[in-house]
Amino acid sequence: MTEKSKKVSTEPYKGVRDFYPKDMAVQNYIFDVWRKVLERYGYEEYNASILEPAELYRSKTSEEIVNEQTYTFTDRGGREVTLRPEMTPTVARMVAGCRRELPTPLRWFSIPNCFRYERPQRGRTREFWQLNADIFGVSGIEADTEIISLAHDIMTAFGAKDSDFQIQVNNRKLLDTLPSSAIPLLDKKGKMSAEEFATEWKKISDTPFALEADTETIAVIETLKKRAISNVIFNPSVVRGFAYYSGIVFEIFDTHADNNRSIFGGGRYDNLLEMFGDEKVPAVGFGMGDVIMRDFLDTHGLLPKIAPSATVMLCPISSEYADTTELLAKELRNNGINVAMYYGDKKIGDQIKVADKKHIPYIVCIGEEEQKTSRYTLKELVRGEETTGTVAELSKKLSA
Repeated sequence: MTEKSKKVSTEPYKGVRDFYPKDMAVQNYIFDVWRKVLERYGYEEYNASILEPAELYRSKTSEEIVNEQTYTFTDRGGREVTLRPEMTPTVARMVAGCRRELPTPLRWFSIPNCFRYERPQRGRTREFWQLNADIFGVSGIEADTEIISLAHDIMTAFGAKDSDFQIQVNNRKLLDTLPSSAIPLLDKKGKMSAEEFATEWKKISDTPFALEADTETIAVIETLKKRAISNVIFNPSVVRGFAYYSGIVFEIFDTHADNNRSIFGGGRYDNLLEMFGDEKVPAVGFGMGDVIMRDFLDTHGLLPKIAPSATVMLCPISSEYADTTELLAKELRNNGINVAMYYGDKKIGDQIKVADKKHIPYIVCIGEEEQKTSRYTLKELVRGEETTGTVAELSKKLSA
């Protein structure tokens, strides 16, 4: 078989996903919940190109991501370009570029798609979408507690209970007294046994690993508890892998035995804008991925029941009633009803089977009587109930 005649695989590129309609419906649901909660907090949506200069990530993103996980290439102009692996450096660039024109505090969010070349596994793909929420211009713990409260409220907006997840808080300032090699080790601690960690820790320090919460971290936790967020604790091994974090950091952990892992996190990064030659701007935020969010919802039985996009399917008895059916569809759509048309020459029984397979709840069959009288019979497929009336009457019924 020649190269030209060789069949192309129907499989997607490794580590990315195809979104069939039912998958797209779930993703849209996740995005809708994210947006509703963010907007309740007064956050504004932004976006940017997926392409960034590679140098944006070299000094502040973790070495593992830069050296092993980025999709980086040289464009035709000789510039080194990266498909963004995360959004925080991008939003920092945007704020630094227009800082004096933007009234602070800024409350911004975005749902960008990102790319990382890593081994695909549960909760991790090479392409993903990530909610990013950030506050710029507030140096006090008010911003830290708001961003964590926001993360908590997003989880409960999906139907999660406090017992379903735990918020673990730490402070990167506590790690300043430790050797630099301690941070990557602590970042991997959750994936290691206690014995493995102890062995690796001895290579760094002669004293056992132990850190106590500082006054800032205690104040954040106590403030959250006053706001009825009870599932928050101090965990000195939460460090977040990115080099730009400078203060409070946190991670949200799934408590379910089948998915007991960190699902997302964030923290304070007051020094990031300095890389653009700008003065320090206090900032705190988090990123929440769509893949892990879907896994969480699936694990806890919180995935929504997806309704079909069409409320009713119109079924012409034969092609001679196609024009009448099209006019009926237009009138119903003008009345705000979602309508699917059946095209083809199948019998009514076969058309009804198609509607049923698509979970469309209602059908209307159009033939000679309907064409003459402009009165139509609406049938509910599940219960078999029928209602006959004009377009206006059926529209009222379908809108109820």
